[in-house]
Amino acid sequence: MESTISANKTVTKKIKLDFKDSKYATGRRKKSIARVWIKKGSGKIYVNGKEMNQYFKRPVHQLLVTRPLEETKVINQFDIKCHVKGGGLSGQAGAVIHGLSRALVQADSSLKKTLKKNKFTTRDSRKVERKKYGHRKARRSFQFSKR
Repeated sequence: MESTISANKTVTKKIKLDFKDSKYATGRRKKSIARVWIKKGSGKIYVNGKEMNQYFKRPVHQLLVTRPLEETKVINQFDIKCHVKGGGLSGQAGAVIHGLSRALVQADSSLKKTLKKNKFTTRDSRKVERKKYGHRKARRSFQFSKR
């Protein structure tokens, strides 16, 4: 997958995947947006052209992404391709979970009850609160002096 160029530079080639006749869904979390395609396969997960373990290096994020598959017991039945943009890695992992669970419901509607019970299909609407004028941060004010 990696080709080496002189002067110790490595270039990664994007993996081309055939995802015709697949199910598509969009997931969102904070500022992140994930586009997710799933199809019947062997359980491989690709995020932005890389394998999931290479993109999400922290084990916590890897566990989060695979949770909807583990809860519905379909971990080795689908191949998954995701394109994620915006936000940080935690927000992106949350967006992938949301999109993946929505795509699983499209693929097999009997999984909806399990996914809804574990709150995977629900959009987490929490976002960063905006900064207000006359304040240091969103809620933090400047120090008040009586005298």
